Amino acid sequence: MSVRKILKMGDPLLRQVSEPVSEEEIQTKEFKKLIRDMFDTMRHAEGVGLAAPQIGILKQIVVVGSEDNERYPGTPDVPERIILNPIITPLTEDRSGFWEGCLSVPGMRGYVERPNRIRMQWMDEKGNRFDETIDGYKAVVYQHECDHLKGVLYVDRLKDTKLFGFNDTLDSDAKILD
Repeated sequence: MSVRKILKMGDPLLRQVSEPVSEEEIQTKEFKKLIRDMFDTMRHAEGVGLAAPQIGILKQIVVVGSEDNERYPGTPDVPERIILNPIITPLTEDRSGFWEGCLSVPGMRGYVERPNRIRMQWMDEKGNRFDETIDGYKAVVYQHECDHLKGVLYVDRLKDTKLFGFNDTLDSDAKILD
């Protein structure tokens, strides 16, 4: 198990745009190790997802996956997935609000509204290409993680800064998503 350091808000790397991953890169030992390290880091931090920029790698790589995570009671499982070079297109004007958190903004959360139905096109670690319609909780998770690839943090999408604070002082009804 190789757990990497998660960068925190304020680190300039988190605000940079990531580069696409080439099909040649996904064949390398370094890439395969990076993916293992990302999953190890995400699990160790008890996250639902992790984007490569969060560990200082400016590549369009996201890993997601959460099953029976005690930090997220009542949320659906998110199957493990490796997402490369994602393109997200909102499919509706309808938005859903969630209390989001982030491994790069530890101990805090904020209320963010996002499109509740999206189209996501991406490549996996084998070079297979996908085009999927996603809604609900998974759509929120994917949008949150893919924002990191554009140098965007959830705090940039807060509906109202009054709906942002430390986990231990916010109302217990505020759900965490990080």
